[in-house]
Amino acid sequence: MKMIVAIVQDKDSNRLSGALVKANFRATKLASTGGFLRAGNTTFMIGVDDDQVGAVLNVIRNNCKVRDQLVTPVTPLSGTTDSYMPLPVEVQVGGATVFVLPVERFEQF
Repeated sequence: MKMIVAIVQDKDSNRLSGALVKANFRATKLASTGGFLRAGNTTFMIGVDDDQVGAVLNVIRNNCKVRDQLVTPVTPLSGTTDSYMPLPVEVQVGGATVFVLPVERFEQF
């Protein structure tokens, strides 16, 4: 048995949730926050048998897309801000960060 932990951008959350239900995979959704952009994420925890891991990864891959986004850097905390001109920077966001972990025991009450 495996535990799949998938961290996805909020924009992909509803689409992924619907696709997992349609494919008969049960998941627990948790609200989370990314450290780099401090943007909202959703963390999915999905418990599956070993032979179902590939199918779940395909569902995640097909529903979580990478996209470009303009982000304005935060003001530096130290030094003077008189000469600091924050210009938007284009970064890639979205997609999914996925961890597949072994599960020794599973119980449902």
